[in-house]
Amino acid sequence: MPCAIDNRQRRVSFSRPRLARAAERALRALGRAGGEVEILVVDDAEMRRLNAAFRGVRRRTDVLAFPLETPEVGGRLVGEVVISAETAARQARRVGVDVATELDLLITHGVLHLVGYDDRDPVEAALMHERERDILSSGRRPPPSRLWKGLLHI
Repeated sequence: MPCAIDNRQRRVSFSRPRLARAAERALRALGRAGGEVEILVVDDAEMRRLNAAFRGVRRRTDVLAFPLETPEVGGRLVGEVVISAETAARQARRVGVDVATELDLLITHGVLHLVGYDDRDPVEAALMHERERDILSSGRRPPPSRLWKGLLHI
């Protein structure tokens, strides 16, 4: 099973199958179709706690990624992506998209982190966001460009 989803929040409803499909689409696009990703959906309080514990940053964030690739599993990607559903809902409202579209972006972003993409440097962030657009555009409908509002000047 390429994606296991653990929902630990109750405020934001979402489609588990859609979230799994978004992760699988990203893995395929990155040449890691046999990879495995665990997805943890949390609230802002839990995300703030995780961000403080693992990054030393005492604030919430939208997505965290924990890569765990080991040779013992045949080179398959094994990692965990944590998404704050509450932050996703706020961001979706801010840019005028539905929560499902925002979650598609966040899981794609998290999977990119799992395979080594980084967005701390502006040039690398631009490359990462361009790859996100490419992956998300391979779905049924291309996402609206406003999804990246505030992330890039496009």
